[in-house]
Amino acid sequence: MDFQLKTLTVARAAAEKSDVLIVLVGSAPLASKDPLSVQIAAARKAGDLPDKAGKLLSLYRPEDVAAARVVLAAIGDGKPASVRSGVIAAVNAAKAQSPKRVVLAFAQEAEPAAVASAVLAAADASYVYTATKSKAEPRSIRQVTVGVADAAPVGAAFGQARATVEGIEFAKEWGNRPANHATPTMLAEAAKGLGKLPGIKCEVLGPKEVDKLGMGAFAAVAQGSAEPLRFIVLRYQGGPKDQAPVVLVGKGITFDTGGVSLKPAAEMDEMKFDMCGAASVLGTFRALAGIQPAINVIGLIPSCENMNDGRAIKPGDVVTSMSGQTIEILNTDAEGRLILCDALTYAKRFDPAAVIDIATLTGACVVALGGVRSGLFSSDDALAAALEAAGESSQDRCWRLPLDDEYAEGLKTNFADVANVAGRAGGAITAAKFLQRFTADFAWAHLDIAGTAWKSGAAKGSTGRPVGLLVSYLTGRAQDGAATAGAGNAKGNAKGKGDSKAAARKARSVQ
Repeated sequence: MDFQLKTLTVARAAAEKSDVLIVLVGSAPLASKDPLSVQIAAARKAGDLPDKAGKLLSLYRPEDVAAARVVLAAIGDGKPASVRSGVIAAVNAAKAQSPKRVVLAFAQEAEPAAVASAVLAAADASYVYTATKSKAEPRSIRQVTVGVADAAPVGAAFGQARATVEGIEFAKEWGNRPANHATPTMLAEAAKGLGKLPGIKCEVLGPKEVDKLGMGAFAAVAQGSAEPLRFIVLRYQGGPKDQAPVVLVGKGITFDTGGVSLKPAAEMDEMKFDMCGAASVLGTFRALAGIQPAINVIGLIPSCENMNDGRAIKPGDVVTSMSGQTIEILNTDAEGRLILCDALTYAKRFDPAAVIDIATLTGACVVALGGVRSGLFSSDDALAAALEAAGESSQDRCWRLPLDDEYAEGLKTNFADVANVAGRAGGAITAAKFLQRFTADFAWAHLDIAGTAWKSGAAKGSTGRPVGLLVSYLTGRAQDGAATAGAGNAKGNAKGKGDSKAAARKARSVQ
Protein backbone atom coordinates (compact mmCIF):
# COMPACT_ATOMS: atom_id res chain seq x y z
CA MET A 1 0.00 0.00 0.00
CA ASP A 2 1.33 3.41 -0.99
CA PHE A 3 1.37 6.13 1.67
CA GLN A 4 1.87 9.80 0.83
CA LEU A 5 2.19 12.82 3.11
CA LYS A 6 0.79 16.22 2.15
CA THR A 7 0.22 19.58 3.75
CA LEU A 8 -3.58 19.79 3.69
CA THR A 9 -6.09 21.93 5.53
CA VAL A 10 -9.61 20.51 5.81
CA ALA A 11 -10.63 22.69 2.86
CA ARG A 12 -7.77 21.44 0.70
CA ALA A 13 -8.42 17.84 1.77
CA ALA A 14 -12.02 18.29 0.64
CA ALA A 15 -10.76 19.26 -2.82
CA GLU A 16 -8.49 16.18 -3.13
CA LYS A 17 -9.72 13.52 -5.52
CA SER A 18 -10.34 10.28 -3.64
CA ASP A 19 -12.89 7.52 -3.14
CA VAL A 20 -13.23 8.27 0.56
CA LEU A 21 -12.20 11.25 2.65
CA ILE A 22 -11.62 10.42 6.30
CA VAL A 23 -11.37 13.45 8.57
CA LEU A 24 -9.86 12.86 11.99
CA VAL A 25 -11.55 15.22 14.42
CA GLY A 26 -10.08 15.93 17.83
CA SER A 27 -11.80 17.53 20.80
CA ALA A 28 -10.15 20.94 20.27
CA PRO A 29 -12.21 23.63 18.53
CA LEU A 30 -11.97 23.94 14.74
CA ALA A 31 -10.53 27.26 13.62
CA SER A 32 -11.33 26.95 9.90
CA LYS A 33 -14.55 28.31 8.44
CA ASP A 34 -14.66 26.35 5.19
CA PRO A 35 -17.94 24.52 4.44
CA LEU A 36 -16.75 21.08 5.62
CA SER A 37 -15.25 22.45 8.85
CA VAL A 38 -18.48 24.30 9.56
CA GLN A 39 -20.44 21.09 8.99
CA ILE A 40 -18.11 19.20 11.32
CA ALA A 41 -18.51 21.83 14.01
CA ALA A 42 -22.30 21.68 13.67
CA ALA A 43 -22.28 17.88 13.96
CA ARG A 44 -20.18 18.06 17.11
CA LYS A 45 -22.39 20.72 18.63
CA ALA A 46 -25.50 18.64 17.92
CA GLY A 47 -23.92 15.58 19.54
CA ASP A 48 -23.89 13.59 16.30
CA LEU A 49 -20.11 13.23 16.52
CA PRO A 50 -19.09 12.65 20.15
CA ASP A 51 -15.49 13.30 21.18
CA LYS A 52 -14.92 9.67 22.21
CA ALA A 53 -12.21 8.14 20.04
CA GLY A 54 -13.59 5.74 17.44
CA LYS A 55 -17.03 7.35 17.08
CA LEU A 56 -18.00 7.93 13.43
CA LEU A 57 -20.35 10.02 11.34
CA SER A 58 -20.70 9.26 7.61
CA LEU A 59 -21.66 11.84 4.97
CA TYR A 60 -22.69 11.13 1.37
CA ARG A 61 -21.81 13.64 -1.34
CA PRO A 62 -21.59 16.71 0.88
CA GLU A 63 -21.29 20.02 -0.94
CA ASP A 64 -17.83 21.29 -1.92
CA VAL A 65 -16.20 17.87 -1.35
CA ALA A 66 -14.58 15.97 -4.22
CA ALA A 67 -15.01 12.55 -2.57
CA ALA A 68 -18.44 10.95 -2.79
CA ARG A 69 -18.11 9.61 0.73
CA VAL A 70 -16.82 11.32 3.84
CA VAL A 71 -16.22 9.65 7.18
CA LEU A 72 -15.77 11.88 10.21
CA ALA A 73 -13.83 10.00 12.88
CA ALA A 74 -13.43 11.25 16.44
CA ILE A 75 -9.93 10.98 17.87
CA GLY A 76 -10.61 12.55 21.28
CA ASP A 77 -7.43 13.97 22.80
CA GLY A 78 -5.47 13.31 19.60
CA LYS A 79 -2.92 11.07 21.32
CA PRO A 80 -1.55 8.08 19.36
CA ALA A 81 -3.84 5.52 21.01
CA SER A 82 -6.90 7.67 20.33
CA VAL A 83 -5.81 8.25 16.74
CA ARG A 84 -5.41 4.51 16.28
CA SER A 85 -8.95 3.89 17.54
CA GLY A 86 -10.38 6.50 15.20
CA VAL A 87 -8.48 5.35 12.12
CA ILE A 88 -9.23 1.66 12.69
CA ALA A 89 -12.95 2.39 13.01
CA ALA A 90 -13.00 4.68 9.97
CA VAL A 91 -11.03 2.40 7.66
CA ASN A 92 -13.15 -0.59 8.65
CA ALA A 93 -16.27 1.42 7.81
CA ALA A 94 -14.82 2.64 4.51
CA LYS A 95 -13.73 -0.84 3.38
CA ALA A 96 -17.32 -1.85 2.67
CA GLN A 97 -17.27 0.30 -0.48
CA SER A 98 -13.91 -1.12 -1.69
CA PRO A 99 -12.19 2.24 -2.09
CA LYS A 100 -8.87 2.43 -3.91
CA ARG A 101 -7.71 5.88 -2.89
CA VAL A 102 -8.26 7.30 0.57
CA VAL A 103 -7.42 10.72 1.96
CA LEU A 104 -6.86 10.68 5.71
CA ALA A 105 -6.79 14.24 7.00
CA PHE A 106 -6.29 15.67 10.48
CA ALA A 107 -8.74 18.46 11.23
CA GLN A 108 -6.40 19.91 13.88
CA GLU A 109 -2.64 20.07 14.28
CA ALA A 110 -1.11 16.61 14.76
CA GLU A 111 2.02 15.52 16.61
CA PRO A 112 4.54 13.26 14.80
CA ALA A 113 3.56 10.26 16.97
CA ALA A 114 -0.10 10.73 16.07
CA VAL A 115 0.69 10.79 12.36
CA ALA A 116 2.77 7.63 12.70
CA SER A 117 -0.09 6.00 14.59
CA ALA A 118 -2.50 6.88 11.76
CA VAL A 119 -0.24 5.25 9.17
CA LEU A 120 0.17 2.05 11.19
CA ALA A 121 -3.54 1.86 11.97
CA ALA A 122 -4.62 2.37 8.35
CA ALA A 123 -2.34 -0.44 7.23
CA ASP A 124 -3.45 -2.75 10.02
CA ALA A 125 -7.16 -2.20 9.33
CA SER A 126 -6.83 -2.79 5.59
CA TYR A 127 -4.40 -5.76 5.57
CA VAL A 128 -5.59 -8.86 3.72
CA TYR A 129 -3.81 -12.22 3.49
CA THR A 130 -3.84 -13.71 -0.02
CA ALA A 131 -0.79 -15.97 -0.46
CA THR A 132 -2.55 -19.35 -0.45
CA LYS A 133 -5.96 -18.39 -1.87
CA SER A 134 -6.83 -19.49 -5.41
CA LYS A 135 -9.08 -16.48 -5.98
CA ALA A 136 -7.40 -13.83 -3.96
CA GLU A 137 -9.18 -10.61 -3.15
CA PRO A 138 -6.39 -8.27 -2.02
CA ARG A 139 -6.95 -5.09 -0.06
CA SER A 140 -8.87 -2.62 -2.16
CA ILE A 141 -7.09 0.41 -0.71
CA ARG A 142 -4.03 1.06 -2.83
CA GLN A 143 -3.12 4.60 -1.79
CA VAL A 144 -3.53 6.60 1.40
CA THR A 145 -2.73 10.31 1.44
CA VAL A 146 -2.18 11.58 4.96
CA GLY A 147 -3.01 15.27 5.27
CA VAL A 148 -1.66 17.47 8.05
CA ALA A 149 -1.48 21.21 8.68
CA ASP A 150 2.30 21.21 8.12
CA ALA A 151 4.04 18.17 6.66
CA ALA A 152 7.62 19.21 7.42
CA PRO A 153 7.71 18.59 11.21
CA VAL A 154 6.16 15.13 10.90
CA GLY A 155 8.05 13.91 7.84
CA ALA A 156 10.60 11.79 9.70
CA ALA A 157 7.95 10.07 11.83
CA PHE A 158 5.85 9.45 8.73
CA GLY A 159 8.78 7.87 6.88
CA GLN A 160 9.66 5.60 9.79
CA ALA A 161 6.02 4.56 10.16
CA ARG A 162 5.81 3.72 6.46
CA ALA A 163 8.92 1.51 6.70
CA THR A 164 7.59 -0.08 9.89
CA VAL A 165 4.38 -0.98 8.05
CA GLU A 166 6.47 -2.86 5.49
CA GLY A 167 8.17 -4.77 8.29
CA ILE A 168 4.95 -5.57 10.13
CA GLU A 169 3.26 -6.80 6.98
CA PHE A 170 6.30 -8.93 6.09
CA ALA A 171 6.03 -10.52 9.55
CA LYS A 172 2.27 -10.98 9.15
CA GLU A 173 2.70 -12.60 5.77
CA TRP A 174 5.12 -15.25 6.98
CA GLY A 175 3.29 -15.74 10.26
CA ASN A 176 0.03 -16.41 8.42
CA ARG A 177 1.40 -18.90 5.91
CA PRO A 178 0.50 -22.57 6.52
CA ALA A 179 3.37 -24.74 7.66
CA ASN A 180 3.72 -26.43 4.26
CA HIS A 181 4.19 -22.98 2.73
CA ALA A 182 6.60 -21.79 5.42
CA THR A 183 9.09 -24.58 6.06
CA PRO A 184 12.51 -23.81 7.57
CA THR A 185 13.96 -23.86 4.06
CA MET A 186 11.33 -21.43 2.79
CA LEU A 187 11.92 -19.17 5.77
CA ALA A 188 15.62 -19.19 4.93
CA GLU A 189 14.85 -18.22 1.33
CA ALA A 190 12.77 -15.30 2.61
CA ALA A 191 15.76 -14.20 4.70
CA LYS A 192 18.03 -14.46 1.66
CA GLY A 193 15.62 -12.17 -0.15
CA LEU A 194 16.09 -9.60 2.61
CA GLY A 195 19.84 -9.95 2.08
CA LYS A 196 19.41 -8.16 -1.24
CA LEU A 197 18.18 -4.99 0.48
CA PRO A 198 20.50 -2.07 1.36
CA GLY A 199 22.73 -2.72 4.35
CA ILE A 200 21.60 -6.31 4.94
CA LYS A 201 23.55 -9.55 4.54
CA CYS A 202 22.29 -13.09 5.09
CA GLU A 203 23.94 -16.42 5.85
CA VAL A 204 22.11 -19.74 6.22
CA LEU A 205 23.53 -22.77 8.05
CA GLY A 206 22.21 -26.31 7.59
CA PRO A 207 22.29 -29.49 9.70
CA LYS A 208 26.00 -30.21 9.13
CA GLU A 209 27.08 -26.75 10.20
CA VAL A 210 24.78 -26.84 13.23
CA ASP A 211 26.18 -30.21 14.30
CA LYS A 212 29.72 -28.90 13.88
CA LEU A 213 28.88 -25.96 16.14
CA GLY A 214 27.68 -28.37 18.83
CA MET A 215 24.10 -27.12 18.89
CA GLY A 216 22.84 -30.36 20.39
CA ALA A 217 19.62 -28.92 21.84
CA PHE A 218 18.55 -27.32 18.54
CA ALA A 219 19.45 -30.42 16.52
CA ALA A 220 17.54 -32.66 18.96
CA VAL A 221 14.27 -30.82 18.36
CA ALA A 222 14.71 -31.01 14.60
CA GLN A 223 15.55 -34.71 14.44
CA GLY A 224 11.92 -35.85 14.48
CA SER A 225 11.06 -34.01 11.25
CA ALA A 226 11.66 -34.80 7.60
CA GLU A 227 12.21 -31.08 7.03
CA PRO A 228 15.87 -30.10 7.53
CA LEU A 229 16.63 -27.39 10.07
CA ARG A 230 17.99 -24.00 9.12
CA PHE A 231 19.97 -21.52 11.21
CA ILE A 232 19.59 -18.04 9.72
CA VAL A 233 22.08 -15.24 10.41
CA LEU A 234 21.10 -11.72 9.29
CA ARG A 235 23.34 -8.67 9.57
CA TYR A 236 22.37 -5.03 9.27
CA GLN A 237 25.37 -2.68 9.19
CA GLY A 238 24.24 0.89 9.82
CA GLY A 239 26.81 1.95 12.40
CA PRO A 240 30.62 1.92 12.55
CA LYS A 241 32.29 -1.46 12.16
CA ASP A 242 33.54 -1.39 15.74
CA GLN A 243 30.10 -0.63 17.20
CA ALA A 244 28.78 -3.52 19.28
CA PRO A 245 25.57 -4.85 17.70
CA VAL A 246 22.17 -5.53 19.15
CA VAL A 247 21.31 -9.19 18.56
CA LEU A 248 17.72 -10.28 17.93
CA VAL A 249 16.97 -14.00 18.34
CA GLY A 250 13.66 -15.26 16.95
CA LYS A 251 12.07 -18.62 17.68
CA GLY A 252 11.40 -20.29 14.33
CA ILE A 253 9.35 -23.44 15.01
CA THR A 254 7.46 -23.53 11.71
CA PHE A 255 5.04 -26.12 13.11
CA ASP A 256 4.73 -27.51 16.61
CA THR A 257 2.93 -30.79 17.20
CA GLY A 258 4.33 -30.95 20.71
CA GLY A 259 6.33 -34.03 19.75
CA VAL A 260 5.84 -37.09 21.96
CA SER A 261 4.16 -34.74 24.47
CA LEU A 262 1.46 -34.31 21.83
CA LYS A 263 -0.80 -31.28 21.82
CA PRO A 264 -4.60 -31.54 21.80
CA ALA A 265 -6.03 -31.71 18.27
CA ALA A 266 -8.39 -28.77 18.72
CA GLU A 267 -6.94 -25.64 17.07
CA MET A 268 -3.57 -27.28 16.55
CA ASP A 269 -3.55 -25.57 13.15
CA GLU A 270 -2.62 -22.40 15.00
CA MET A 271 0.76 -23.89 15.79
CA LYS A 272 1.86 -22.60 12.40
CA PHE A 273 2.16 -19.33 14.34
CA ASP A 274 4.91 -20.79 16.53
CA MET A 275 7.46 -19.13 14.25
CA CYS A 276 6.12 -15.61 14.83
CA GLY A 277 9.25 -14.73 16.81
CA ALA A 278 11.29 -15.53 13.72
CA ALA A 279 8.81 -13.62 11.55
CA SER A 280 9.20 -10.56 13.79
CA VAL A 281 12.98 -10.63 13.32
CA LEU A 282 12.54 -10.85 9.54
CA GLY A 283 10.02 -8.01 9.66
CA THR A 284 12.32 -5.86 11.77
CA PHE A 285 15.13 -6.26 9.24
CA ARG A 286 12.72 -5.36 6.45
CA ALA A 287 11.94 -2.15 8.31
CA LEU A 288 15.62 -1.42 9.03
CA ALA A 289 16.35 -1.55 5.31
CA GLY A 290 13.83 1.23 4.76
CA ILE A 291 14.78 3.40 7.75
CA GLN A 292 18.58 2.92 7.61
CA PRO A 293 19.28 3.85 11.26
CA ALA A 294 22.87 4.28 12.45
CA ILE A 295 23.08 1.02 14.39
CA ASN A 296 24.40 -2.50 13.89
CA VAL A 297 21.94 -5.35 14.31
CA ILE A 298 22.33 -9.12 14.10
CA GLY A 299 19.36 -11.43 13.58
CA LEU A 300 19.55 -15.10 14.58
CA ILE A 301 16.75 -17.51 13.69
CA PRO A 302 16.95 -21.19 14.67
CA SER A 303 14.22 -22.80 12.55
CA CYS A 304 12.84 -26.32 12.45
CA GLU A 305 9.65 -28.31 12.97
CA ASN A 306 8.75 -30.14 16.18
CA MET A 307 7.40 -33.38 14.77
CA ASN A 308 6.93 -36.96 15.87
CA ASP A 309 8.62 -39.92 14.22
CA GLY A 310 10.86 -42.78 15.33
CA ARG A 311 13.82 -40.43 15.77
CA ALA A 312 11.99 -37.79 17.78
CA ILE A 313 13.23 -36.87 21.24
CA LYS A 314 11.47 -38.51 24.20
CA PRO A 315 10.69 -37.34 27.71
CA GLY A 316 13.70 -38.20 29.83
CA ASP A 317 16.24 -37.80 27.02
CA VAL A 318 19.34 -35.77 27.88
CA VAL A 319 20.97 -33.54 25.26
CA THR A 320 24.06 -31.34 25.31
CA SER A 321 23.65 -27.70 24.35
CA MET A 322 26.21 -25.56 22.52
CA SER A 323 27.19 -24.06 25.88
CA GLY A 324 28.16 -27.52 27.15
CA GLN A 325 25.29 -27.62 29.64
CA THR A 326 23.26 -30.82 29.58
CA ILE A 327 19.47 -30.65 29.50
CA GLU A 328 16.93 -33.26 30.56
CA ILE A 329 13.89 -33.04 28.30
CA LEU A 330 10.94 -33.69 30.58
CA ASN A 331 8.42 -32.29 28.10
CA THR A 332 9.02 -32.34 24.34
CA ASP A 333 6.45 -29.57 23.92
CA ALA A 334 8.85 -27.20 25.70
CA GLU A 335 11.00 -27.21 22.57
CA GLY A 336 11.24 -23.47 21.92
CA ARG A 337 13.64 -22.91 24.79
CA LEU A 338 15.80 -25.75 23.48
CA ILE A 339 16.42 -24.13 20.11
CA LEU A 340 16.74 -20.65 21.64
CA CYS A 341 19.39 -21.64 24.19
CA ASP A 342 21.81 -22.64 21.43
CA ALA A 343 21.10 -19.46 19.49
CA LEU A 344 21.75 -17.41 22.64
CA THR A 345 25.10 -19.14 23.08
CA TYR A 346 25.92 -18.43 19.43
CA ALA A 347 25.12 -14.74 20.02
CA LYS A 348 28.11 -14.42 22.37
CA ARG A 349 30.54 -14.43 19.43
CA PHE A 350 29.31 -11.00 18.32
CA ASP A 351 30.30 -9.35 21.64
CA PRO A 352 26.83 -7.81 21.67
CA ALA A 353 25.70 -4.61 23.33
CA ALA A 354 22.41 -6.37 24.08
CA VAL A 355 20.59 -9.56 23.11
CA ILE A 356 16.81 -9.77 22.82
CA ASP A 357 15.04 -13.04 22.13
CA ILE A 358 11.46 -13.10 20.84
CA ALA A 359 9.35 -16.23 21.15
CA THR A 360 5.84 -17.63 21.34
CA LEU A 361 7.16 -19.45 24.36
CA THR A 362 4.52 -20.20 27.01
CA GLY A 363 0.78 -20.46 27.39
CA ALA A 364 1.39 -19.31 30.97
CA CYS A 365 2.22 -15.84 29.63
CA VAL A 366 -1.16 -15.75 27.87
CA VAL A 367 -2.87 -16.54 31.17
CA ALA A 368 -0.88 -13.80 32.90
CA LEU A 369 -1.18 -10.99 30.34
CA GLY A 370 -3.74 -12.07 27.73
CA GLY A 371 -3.36 -10.63 24.25
CA VAL A 372 -2.72 -7.01 25.28
CA ARG A 373 0.92 -6.93 26.39
CA SER A 374 3.88 -9.16 25.61
CA GLY A 375 5.80 -10.57 28.56
CA LEU A 376 9.19 -8.96 29.20
CA PHE A 377 11.99 -10.50 31.22
CA SER A 378 15.45 -9.01 31.53
CA SER A 379 18.68 -9.30 33.48
CA ASP A 380 19.39 -5.61 32.86
CA ASP A 381 17.27 -2.76 34.20
CA ALA A 382 18.37 -0.23 31.56
CA LEU A 383 17.59 -2.59 28.71
CA ALA A 384 14.21 -3.46 30.24
CA ALA A 385 13.34 0.22 30.68
CA ALA A 386 14.29 0.99 27.08
CA LEU A 387 12.11 -1.82 25.77
CA GLU A 388 9.19 -0.77 27.96
CA ALA A 389 9.50 2.80 26.67
CA ALA A 390 9.69 1.57 23.08
CA GLY A 391 6.56 -0.50 23.65
CA GLU A 392 4.66 2.49 24.95
CA SER A 393 5.75 4.82 22.14
CA SER A 394 4.91 2.24 19.45
CA GLN A 395 1.67 1.07 21.12
CA ASP A 396 3.18 -2.43 21.01
CA ARG A 397 3.27 -2.75 24.75
CA CYS A 398 5.04 -5.19 27.05
CA TRP A 399 5.06 -5.82 30.80
CA ARG A 400 8.09 -6.78 32.86
CA LEU A 401 7.86 -9.90 35.00
CA PRO A 402 10.30 -11.02 37.72
CA LEU A 403 13.36 -13.25 37.47
CA ASP A 404 13.95 -14.11 41.14
CA ASP A 405 16.45 -16.93 41.57
CA GLU A 406 13.90 -18.96 43.56
CA TYR A 407 11.93 -19.53 40.35
CA ALA A 408 14.79 -21.68 39.03
CA GLU A 409 14.45 -24.27 41.80
CA GLY A 410 12.00 -26.34 39.79
CA LEU A 411 14.48 -26.71 36.94
CA LYS A 412 16.78 -28.86 39.04
CA THR A 413 17.11 -32.52 38.06
CA ASN A 414 19.13 -35.55 39.17
CA PHE A 415 20.04 -36.49 35.61
CA ALA A 416 21.40 -33.36 33.90
CA ASP A 417 22.54 -29.82 34.58
CA VAL A 418 19.02 -28.51 34.10
CA ALA A 419 15.53 -29.70 33.16
CA ASN A 420 13.61 -28.00 30.37
CA VAL A 421 10.42 -27.50 32.43
CA ALA A 422 9.60 -26.79 36.06
CA GLY A 423 5.89 -27.45 36.41
CA ARG A 424 2.84 -25.25 35.79
CA ALA A 425 3.30 -22.62 38.51
CA GLY A 426 4.98 -19.49 37.14
CA GLY A 427 5.53 -21.23 33.81
CA ALA A 428 6.43 -18.10 31.85
CA ILE A 429 8.98 -17.14 34.50
CA THR A 430 10.58 -20.57 34.81
CA ALA A 431 10.94 -20.69 31.01
CA ALA A 432 12.71 -17.34 31.15
CA LYS A 433 14.91 -18.62 33.99
CA PHE A 434 15.92 -21.53 31.76
CA LEU A 435 16.98 -19.13 29.00
CA GLN A 436 18.78 -16.88 31.46
CA ARG A 437 21.29 -19.68 32.16
CA PHE A 438 22.69 -19.09 28.66
CA THR A 439 23.03 -15.29 28.88
CA ALA A 440 25.64 -14.64 31.55
CA ASP A 441 28.01 -12.81 29.19
CA PHE A 442 25.74 -10.05 27.91
CA ALA A 443 22.75 -7.85 28.65
CA TRP A 444 19.68 -9.89 27.79
CA ALA A 445 15.94 -9.52 27.46
CA HIS A 446 13.27 -12.06 26.58
CA LEU A 447 9.92 -11.17 24.99
CA ASP A 448 7.25 -13.86 25.38
CA ILE A 449 4.76 -13.08 22.61
CA ALA A 450 2.54 -16.15 22.95
CA GLY A 451 -0.47 -13.96 23.67
CA THR A 452 0.25 -11.12 21.26
CA ALA A 453 1.70 -12.71 18.10
CA TRP A 454 -1.65 -13.75 16.65
CA LYS A 455 -5.39 -13.57 17.13
CA SER A 456 -7.87 -16.46 17.17
CA GLY A 457 -11.52 -16.72 16.18
CA ALA A 458 -13.06 -14.69 13.35
CA ALA A 459 -10.04 -12.37 13.31
CA LYS A 460 -7.56 -15.27 13.19
CA GLY A 461 -4.20 -14.16 11.90
CA SER A 462 -0.78 -12.85 12.71
CA THR A 463 -0.54 -9.41 14.31
CA GLY A 464 3.04 -8.68 13.23
CA ARG A 465 3.96 -7.92 16.85
CA PRO A 466 6.43 -7.03 18.23
CA VAL A 467 7.99 -5.52 15.07
CA GLY A 468 6.75 -2.08 16.11
CA LEU A 469 8.34 -2.37 19.55
CA LEU A 470 11.66 -3.64 18.15
CA VAL A 471 11.88 -0.96 15.47
CA SER A 472 11.09 1.74 18.03
CA TYR A 473 13.77 0.39 20.37
CA LEU A 474 16.44 0.12 17.69
CA THR A 475 15.79 3.52 16.13
CA GLY A 476 15.68 5.12 19.57
CA ARG A 477 18.98 3.49 20.45
CA ALA A 478 20.49 4.73 17.19
CA GLN A 479 19.32 8.27 17.91
CA ASP A 480 20.57 8.27 21.48
CA GLY A 481 23.94 6.75 20.58
CA ALA A 482 24.94 3.13 21.08
CA ALA A 483 27.31 3.95 23.95
CA THR A 484 24.64 5.40 26.21
CA ALA A 485 21.36 3.76 25.14
CA GLY A 486 19.97 0.44 26.27
CA ALA A 487 22.16 -1.69 28.46
CA GLY A 488 25.70 -0.45 27.98
CA ASN A 489 28.69 -2.79 27.69
CA ALA A 490 28.57 -6.47 28.52
CA LYS A 491 30.99 -6.24 31.44
CA GLY A 492 28.94 -3.63 33.25
CA ASN A 493 25.74 -5.52 32.59
CA ALA A 494 27.09 -8.77 33.97
CA LYS A 495 27.42 -7.06 37.37
CA GLY A 496 23.73 -6.12 37.32
CA LYS A 497 22.46 -9.55 36.30
CA GLY A 498 19.79 -10.99 38.44
CA ASP A 499 19.42 -7.42 40.20
CA SER A 500 -11.01 -16.48 28.07
CA LYS A 501 -11.24 -19.60 25.75
CA ALA A 502 -8.42 -18.50 23.48
CA ALA A 503 -6.21 -17.92 26.51
CA ALA A 504 -6.97 -21.37 27.89
CA ARG A 505 -6.20 -22.92 24.51
CA LYS A 506 -2.86 -21.15 24.23
CA ALA A 507 -2.05 -22.07 27.84
CA ARG A 508 -2.01 -25.73 26.94
CA SER A 509 -0.67 -25.49 23.40
CA VAL A 510 2.21 -23.02 23.32
CA GLN A 511 5.56 -23.97 24.75
